[in-house]
Amino acid sequence: MKILVCISNVPDTTSKINFTEGDTKFDTNGVQFVINPNDEFGLTRAIWFKEKQGATVHVANVGSANTEPTIRKALAIGADEAIRINTEPLDGFSVAQQLAEVVKNGAYDLVIAGRESIDYNGGMVPGILACLTEMNFVNNCIGLEIEGTNATALREIDGGKEKIATSLPLVIGCQKGLVAESDLKIPNMRGIMMARQKKLNVIEPIAIEASTQDVKFEKPAPKSAVKLVNADNVDELINLLHNEAKVI
Repeated sequence: MKILVCISNVPDTTSKINFTEGDTKFDTNGVQFVINPNDEFGLTRAIWFKEKQGATVHVANVGSANTEPTIRKALAIGADEAIRINTEPLDGFSVAQQLAEVVKNGAYDLVIAGRESIDYNGGMVPGILACLTEMNFVNNCIGLEIEGTNATALREIDGGKEKIATSLPLVIGCQKGLVAESDLKIPNMRGIMMARQKKLNVIEPIAIEASTQDVKFEKPAPKSAVKLVNADNVDELINLLHNEAKVI
């Protein structure tokens, strides 16, 4: 089985976020970048298939050279080979188009992508990728077993979980729960040293135009001061809820 794990390079959640050029560009100065958490769950499951079923695991990223430390971490975790598509990720549709070319040329049986990235939270790439490659698709995936060309997926739905039987080739949009957090792999020294010798292929992007563009970024408004209302003053509480909070 040949697996491709799509990796996004995202800011660590502890990083302080700022914008430049009139709030039209994301400021990367001083920001620590990591593997998108949803992608990391997927990568860990792919490594399990490698260890238990002899699968081959590749990772792919759409990004410039500054994403390579994140890609090398994926190799240190256990991926066999990496692909970097040498272009900035413009939007979800363009990213899916670039990845679709890699999938078609690589003849992958299983493509694992995070349900969404934690920077833009678009949640579009896995579904569009499945459509472009005409592969089966399961989103919000929290469980996956494969026997031969048959797959059984567990996905989260409103109010519960759904078990789905499908077949390869398959794209999944995975999330927390696909593996236990305690099973996430931390690169050890041997893995880091081996990652330096593994193949990282840099390929040029296909010619496409982004369907959207960022006009302006805006931080959430700071929380307003808390107003305390005496427990006996019900009339004032109702007035504040009606006239200020406007929730009744």
